[in-house]
Amino acid sequence: MGIVNVTPDSFSDGGRYLDPARAVEHGLRLVEEGASFVDVGGESTRPGAERVPEEVELQRVLPVVTALADAGVVVSVDTMRATVARACVEAGARMVNDVSGGLADPAMLPAVAGLDVDYVAMHWRAHSTEMGSRAQYTDVVADVVAELSGRVRAALVAGVAPERLVLDPGIGFAKDAGHNWRLLTGLDALTALGHRVLVGVSRKRFLGTLLADPTGEPRPPRERDAASVALTTLLAERGVWAVRTHSVRDHVDAARTVHRWMHPS
Repeated sequence: MGIVNVTPDSFSDGGRYLDPARAVEHGLRLVEEGASFVDVGGESTRPGAERVPEEVELQRVLPVVTALADAGVVVSVDTMRATVARACVEAGARMVNDVSGGLADPAMLPAVAGLDVDYVAMHWRAHSTEMGSRAQYTDVVADVVAELSGRVRAALVAGVAPERLVLDPGIGFAKDAGHNWRLLTGLDALTALGHRVLVGVSRKRFLGTLLADPTGEPRPPRERDAASVALTTLLAERGVWAVRTHSVRDHVDAARTVHRWMHPS
């Protein structure tokens, strides 16, 4: 899943693709590099980010979703709002990627059920301005699996078909670096729920911390790609359904190599 952030403030590429034409060009380039999906988002969810008004989010994403869908791209819309999800699906999006798992907008799960598209429910505890204070767990793997299980039940009650559900452990959302690493090594507990699993680690802060220089200064986001690809390799070996990434070609190469390794004949 290639990322197209139509935002001025995303942590890695904020402002680079705020212009719709550039965003569409970038989305098409990601597909050329091998992306199966292009995830278009108009609201940053980086730590500390403030929410934007609904009309601003719609103005940012609708032209991009429409143009990419018209070009035959399989588009996912990254939104926590049911109104935005509905408008984008009507414009051609085929997946809704909701980082709140339906918690930010009570209308989201019924809306997705009626739209009959794939739905990514991520583990989430609070909006970006508050999530740092919510990184408290007894057992991060067990707690995340239990909370996502609750979102699965809520989605099914709302009428979302089980085969439409995708689960995301929410790496970096209300989690510190130690939580992230334990979740990644404990993903079997999440895949055991029986739904596809999407993981987003691309260029995230915990990788910057891992790769910090001798003074402790974190590696800048755009210099974390090798570490991101290393994780994609490990996740592919673990059978994760998809990864969400800013750069695509190297991740596709890693996944294809793992597939060939596991199927040598």
